[in-house]
Amino acid sequence: MDESIRHHNPNPILRANPLSKLLFWWMNPLFKNGYERQLEVEDMYNVVNEDQSETLGNRLEEEWAKEVERTKGGKRQPSLFRALFRMFGFEYLLLGLILLLEEATKVIQPLLLGGLIRYFTPGSGVGKTESYLFAGGVSLCALVLAVTHHPYFFGVQRIGMKMRIACCSLLYRKSLRLSNEGLSKTTTGQIVNLLSNDVNRFDQAVIFLHFLWVGPLEAVAVLAILWHELGPSTLAGFAVLLLLVPVQGWMGKLFSKFRTKTAKYTDERVRLMNEIIAGMRVIKMYCWEKPFGDLVKKVRKSEYKSLKRLSLLMVNIVVAFDILTRLWIYLMTFLQLSELPSTEHGRHEKDYSPAKNCRIVIENVHAKWDKEVDQLTLQNVSATVESGRLVSIIGPVGAGKSSLLMAVLNELPLLEGSISVTGRLAYVSQQPWVFSASLRQNIVFGNKYEKAKYDRILKACALNKDIAIMPHGDLTLIGDRGVSLSGGQRARVSLARALYMDADVYLLDDPLSAVDAAVGRHIFENVVQGYLKNKPRVLVTHQLQFLKEAEQILILKEGEMIGKGTFKELSMSGIDFSSLLKSDDEQTDKTASGHVTSTSGSHHLQRSMSHEPQSKLHESSRHRLHSTSSKSHEVINGNLRFSVHESMRGSELSLTSVGTIGDEFSAEEVQLPEEEERHQGTVGLSIYYEYFKAGAGIIKFLLLVFLCLAAQGAYILSDWWLSRWSNEEEARYSALERHNALLAEGYYATNITIPIVDTNFNVSVFSGIIGGVFLFGILRALMFFKVTVDASQALHNTMFASILRSHIGFFDTNPVGRILNRFSKDIGHMDDLLPVTFFDFTQCALLILGIVGVAGVVNPWVFIVVAPLIVLFVIIRRYYIRTSRHIKRLEGTTRSPVFSHLSASLQGLHTIRAFSVQGKFIEEFDNHQDLHTEAWFLFLTTSRWLAIRLDWLCAMFVAAVSFFCVVAADSLNAGLVGLSMTYAMTLMGMFQWGVRQSAEVENQMISVERVLDYSRLPSEAPLEAPNDRKPPPDWPQHGRISVQRVSLKYSTDTPTVLKNISFTIEAREKIGIVGRTGAGKSSLITMLFRLVEPTGSITIDDVDTLQIGLHDLRNQISIIPQDPVLFTGKLRRNLDPFSNHSDDALWKALGEVQLKNAVEDLPHGLDTEVSEGGINFSVGQRQLICLARAILRNNKILMIDEATANVDPRTDGLIQQTIREKFRKCTVLTIAHRLHTIMDSDRLLVLHDGEIEEFDAPHLLLQKPEGLLRKLVEQTGKTETTNLIEIARKSYENKNRDDINEEVQASNLAEIMRAISQHDVAMTIEELDELRMAESKEKEAENGTGDKEEDIEDAAEKVSREESETKDPVQDIGGKDEDLNVDVGEMDNGVKSVDGPTGETPVGDVDDEVESEEKSKLLADNGKKADDLDVDVGKVDENDEANETENLLSKDEHRK
Repeated sequence: MDESIRHHNPNPILRANPLSKLLFWWMNPLFKNGYERQLEVEDMYNVVNEDQSETLGNRLEEEWAKEVERTKGGKRQPSLFRALFRMFGFEYLLLGLILLLEEATKVIQPLLLGGLIRYFTPGSGVGKTESYLFAGGVSLCALVLAVTHHPYFFGVQRIGMKMRIACCSLLYRKSLRLSNEGLSKTTTGQIVNLLSNDVNRFDQAVIFLHFLWVGPLEAVAVLAILWHELGPSTLAGFAVLLLLVPVQGWMGKLFSKFRTKTAKYTDERVRLMNEIIAGMRVIKMYCWEKPFGDLVKKVRKSEYKSLKRLSLLMVNIVVAFDILTRLWIYLMTFLQLSELPSTEHGRHEKDYSPAKNCRIVIENVHAKWDKEVDQLTLQNVSATVESGRLVSIIGPVGAGKSSLLMAVLNELPLLEGSISVTGRLAYVSQQPWVFSASLRQNIVFGNKYEKAKYDRILKACALNKDIAIMPHGDLTLIGDRGVSLSGGQRARVSLARALYMDADVYLLDDPLSAVDAAVGRHIFENVVQGYLKNKPRVLVTHQLQFLKEAEQILILKEGEMIGKGTFKELSMSGIDFSSLLKSDDEQTDKTASGHVTSTSGSHHLQRSMSHEPQSKLHESSRHRLHSTSSKSHEVINGNLRFSVHESMRGSELSLTSVGTIGDEFSAEEVQLPEEEERHQGTVGLSIYYEYFKAGAGIIKFLLLVFLCLAAQGAYILSDWWLSRWSNEEEARYSALERHNALLAEGYYATNITIPIVDTNFNVSVFSGIIGGVFLFGILRALMFFKVTVDASQALHNTMFASILRSHIGFFDTNPVGRILNRFSKDIGHMDDLLPVTFFDFTQCALLILGIVGVAGVVNPWVFIVVAPLIVLFVIIRRYYIRTSRHIKRLEGTTRSPVFSHLSASLQGLHTIRAFSVQGKFIEEFDNHQDLHTEAWFLFLTTSRWLAIRLDWLCAMFVAAVSFFCVVAADSLNAGLVGLSMTYAMTLMGMFQWGVRQSAEVENQMISVERVLDYSRLPSEAPLEAPNDRKPPPDWPQHGRISVQRVSLKYSTDTPTVLKNISFTIEAREKIGIVGRTGAGKSSLITMLFRLVEPTGSITIDDVDTLQIGLHDLRNQISIIPQDPVLFTGKLRRNLDPFSNHSDDALWKALGEVQLKNAVEDLPHGLDTEVSEGGINFSVGQRQLICLARAILRNNKILMIDEATANVDPRTDGLIQQTIREKFRKCTVLTIAHRLHTIMDSDRLLVLHDGEIEEFDAPHLLLQKPEGLLRKLVEQTGKTETTNLIEIARKSYENKNRDDINEEVQASNLAEIMRAISQHDVAMTIEELDELRMAESKEKEAENGTGDKEEDIEDAAEKVSREESETKDPVQDIGGKDEDLNVDVGEMDNGVKSVDGPTGETPVGDVDDEVESEEKSKLLADNGKKADDLDVDVGKVDENDEANETENLLSKDEHRK
C-alpha cells in the first residue's frame, strides 16, 4: 500500500559483460555518485528477478508444501533444509568447485616458493632463469587467488541472502495464516527476533559450509607433500591437529549452547521492550519506570553473562554448522504451528465477483477458544442476517459478542453447528487498527483510488474537517499504530476503510464507542443506516438508543444467546426500552408481556470463561475471565423477563440526527511522525572515544594497547628467531657438507670453520617466545572482548535509561519499530558482530604493519614499491568508504519498515484476514524486503569491489617482493627470503581483509552512533525533588487544585493546545470535563501529570507541582486511562508492581470491581499469567483491572479519561457506582463522551479549542440558551435532553441542600466547640445528643436513609480550622481528655445510628426483604428519569410507587 517506496533504477549487472562482472566495473557509476553526494533511496539499483522476495517466497512456499505433503502420515518430519537444498543446492555446489580451485592454488603456491628459496641456498643447483620462473609462478598464483576468491564469496553471500529473503517471506506468509492456537505459542517479539536476527545467520553460515569437504581434501594434499619433504615426522603435527578436532567440536557445541541461551534472553528483552515502548504513557503516569527498568536489567544481565561466555569461545566451522542446524529447528518449529483452515470467504479479491442474496446463517453454534478449558465460549447461538437487515448484538462485558464475530470470520473454531457466509466480508474491529502510511492509503487499503467514491465515504464518516486541517490533507503520513490520530479519528478511519472495500456483508464491532454523541448519530444514520442500508449488517453495540432501528436484536450472556427478537417483541416481553429510546412522537407506554425467543429451555446460566478477542495479536488462547455482573435475567412463570435497569445500566445518549455535523464538529490537529534521522560524513573519533570509555577506563585501555602490541611483537619475534635459527642450521649444514667433501677427496684436515649451533638454547628461546605469543594472544583476546562486551552493556543501559526518561512526545512521533530497531538490531550488532570485527581489524592492522616492516627491513628495495601502493590504498579506501557509509546507513533505515510492517500486520491480523487482503500485505512485505535487499545487495557488491582491487594491489606487492629478492640475491640468505616472501603471501588475503574490516568497523560503529543518539535524548524533569522542595509526606491532604494562566504545547513548532487557562477545583469536588474532539480534554491530563511541561502555575493543596519531582506528583494522582493497558506477567504484578500491598488488599480491590470470583475461578488466581497485550481479558475486564489499580493507590485525586468508552452500560454503571463509593472523599476529574455519567458532577468544565468556555454546575450551565453545554445536550434529542436536565437539576438541588445543612452543622458545632473550650462537657454531650437526633430525623424524612458522617467530619474539620486560627487552646481539662475523646467518638457513632446512645441499629440495617424492596422501587423510579439500563421488575405505577415509598418510611420510623 505504500507506493512511495517504489522507484525505477534498473540494475546494471543485467547489462554487464563477463569481465565487468568479474572486476565489478559496473559499480563504478554508483561510487562516483556516492563520492560526490549523499546517496538516497532513488540511487539504489532495483533488485533483479532472481533476488525478488515474491519470487523466492513463492518458490520456497511451493517446496515447503511439497515437503509437508511428502511427510504426511509418515514418521519423518518435514525438513526446511531439504526444501532449501532443492532451491539452491545445485548453484551452491558449483560454487564449491571455485573454492576447490582457490584452495588448490594455495597448496601449489608454497611449492613454487620453496623452489625460489632454494635458489638462495648455496649448492642448490637452481639457476637464475629458474629463479625468475619460480618468482613468476608465485606472482601468478597470487593473481589466480585474486580472481577466484571474490566470485566465490559473492556467490555464496548472494545465496545466503536469497535463503534469508525466502525464509523471511515464508515466515511472514505463515504468520498471516496462524490460528489463535498457533499465535498463543509465540509472541510478536519472538517473530520479530526470528526475522531480524536468527535468519541473518544464513548470510554467514553458508560461507563456511563448503570447507567441511574442501578442508579434509586440502589436509590430505598437504600431508602428502610434507611426507615427501620431511618423512614420518610429519605425523606428529597432524596428530596434534586431529586431537584438536574433537576439542573444536566440543567448543562449537558449547558456543551453540550459549548462543541458544543468549537468543532466548534476547527474545525476552525485545518482547519486554516492545511492551514498554507501546505502553510508555501508562508507565509514566503510574510511575512504573523502576519495576519495568528492573525487569529489563534482569533479562539484560542474564544476556550479558551469556555474551561474556560466548566471547571466550572462537567462532569456527562446527559452530557455523551447529548454529545453522539449530536455526532450522527454530524455523521448522514456527512453520509447523497450527494454521487457520482456508474458507470460501478467504479467497483473493482478484477472484471476487459480487454475490447475490448476500447473507449470514448461524445455526446452533458451539465454540471455544481453548481446547483445554471445559466451558464453552459460545453455545446454542443461531441467527440469520439477510440483505438490507441490521442485526444488533448486545450483552454485558465478556458475554461473547466479539467471539461471535470471530466465529463468523473463521477465527474461532466451531465444535458444533455451522456458519455460512454468502458474499465478501468486511470487519470493523472494536479497537481500531491503523498502520503507518498516509491516511488515504489506510482507507483505500490497496484498492484503486476513485475520488467520487472516496469523497462520499469521507463525508459519511465525518472525516472531511479532519483532513482539511492536516498539513498534507489525506496524504499526511500517520505514525505507527496511528499515534498521531485521536481514538475517534482512528475509529472513523477504520470504518471508512471497510466502506471503501465495498464488501457484501459487514461486521461492525462497536465502532461508535470511541466517538462523541453527535458524530455517533451521524455515523449511524449515514453509514449503518445510510451507505450500507442494502447490505446485511451485524452491529455489536453498547449504545442502546440505536436498537430500535435494528430488524433483529440478539442478547448474549456468558456465551449463550438468552434472547432474540425485534425491538417490539423484546419490549412486549418485558424489556423496557421506551423510557430511554422513546421518540418525540411516541408518548404512549408500551407495557405488555410476551414470549422472548430463547436458545434453550433452561436459563439458569453457568458462569463461563468468555473469550472476546479484539483486533490484536493472538486474540486467543488463554483463559479469559467471565463476566461477573449480577444476573440480568430471571425465569418468571416459564417466561424470560428482562429489564433494562439492572443488566445494562447507563445507556448512551438517545441522539437525534445532526444535520449540521460539518459545521458543528471540530477537527483535531494531527501530529506528524518524524522521519528517522540519518547522519552524514564519517563516524567521528568521539564515537570511538565514547565506545571505549563505556567499556574501559584509561588504565584498562592502556593495558589493552600494551597487550595488543606485545602479542604482535612476540609473533614477529618468533618468526624472526625461526629465520635466524634456520640460517644458522643452514650455514652449519653447508659447512659440514664442504668439510666432508674435502675429507672424501683425501684431505686429512680442512680450514673450513664449522659454526657451533646450540640447538638446546635455540629451542628454549623459541619455546619461550611461543609461550609469550600464546600468553599475550590469550590475554589480548580476553581483555578486548571484555572491554567491547562491557561497552555494549553500558551503552544499552544508558540508552534504556534515556528512553525511559524521555518526553512522551518522543514516543508519539517515533514508530515502535524504529525504537525497537535500536534495541534489537543495533544492540545485536554491538553484542555479536562489532567485538569480532573490531578484534579482527586490530589483528589485521598490526599484522599488515609487521609484514611491511619486516619485508622492508629484510630487503629495503621493497619500499620502492610499497610507497606508491600505500598511496593507491589510501585513495581507494577513501573513495570506497564514502559510498559504503551511505549504503550502510541506507541499509539500516530500509530495514526498519520491514519489522514495522510485520508488527503492524500482527496487530491487525483479524482485520487483514477478514478483508481477505493477505495477498496485498504479502506484496507490501515483499516490497519492503526488496527495498532492503537493494541496500544489502549494494553492500555485498561494494565490499567485493574494494576487495578485488586491494587483492590486485597485494598481488603486485607479492610480485615485487619476489622479483626484488631475485635481483638482490647476493645480499640475502634463504631464511630472510623465506621470511619476507611468506609474509608477503600472507599479506595477499590479509591486506584486503584488513581494509575491508576497517570499513566494516566504521559501518558497524554506526550502530554505536545510533545508540548514542538515543542515549542523549532530552530528559523529563527529575523524578524526585531535592529535600528542600519535597512536598510534605502526607501531601495532598485535601485535593484542592488551582490552575493559573497555564498554557501547553507539545513541542516548540506545534500550536498551543491549552491557551492561558485558569480554574480552581475545591477538595472532594467531582468535576466533569466535556468538549468536542480536539478541544483539549486529554491535554488536561497531560498538563496535570506533566507529561509535557506547561507554563503558568499549577498547585495542589498549595504546593506548586511544577517545582516538585515527577514521581512526587504522579504518585499522588490515580488515573483510569481510556485504553486499558496490561503487561505480560502475573496479574498480581499488573495490580501492584512494587508489591506494596498484601494479598488481602488485592483480593479486596478485585472484589470491589466485581472481579474477585472470576479471578478465584482461574487456575492460578493472582498468579495467572497475563497474555501479551492482555488479550486473555476482555476490554471491559481490562478496564475493571485498571479501576482496581486506582482503588489500591488510594490517592486524593482521581482522573478518568473516557474510561467507559469501550464497555457495556452494565460495566459503565458498575464503574460509576464504584467511583462514587470508593472515591467520595477524593477530588475526581472525569472526561466522558457519555453525558449522563457527568451530569451529576458538582461542576462541569466545558472546553473549546483549548480554552475554558464554561465552568459551573451543570444545572446552571444548562440555563444558558446559547451555552456550549446546552448545545451539546440538545444534540441528543428532546427526550434525552429532558432527562439530562432533570438529572442536573436534582443533583444541583441536593448539593445546595447539603451545603445548607453543612453550614447549619458548622454553626452548631462552633457553639459546641466553644462550650468545650469552656470545659462545659455535660452541656456539650447533651447538645450533641439533640443535634444527632434532629439531623437523623431530618435526613430520614428527605431520603429514607442516609449517612451524615462525612458532613459531620467536614463541619468538625471546618470548626477545628476556625478554632486553630483564633488560637484559643483548651487548657486544664486534665483527666477529662479521655472522656471527651470517647464522647466525640460516640457522637460520630450516634450520627450513624437511630437508637440514641446505644448506637446498635444503624440506618439502612433493615431486614433483607425491606432493603430489597426499597432498592427495586428506587431503581424503577430512576429508570424512568435517567438512562440507567438494568433488569426491570415490571412496570410500576407512579402512584403505587409513591405509596410504597411512604410505607417504607413508615416501617423505618416504626423500627426506630
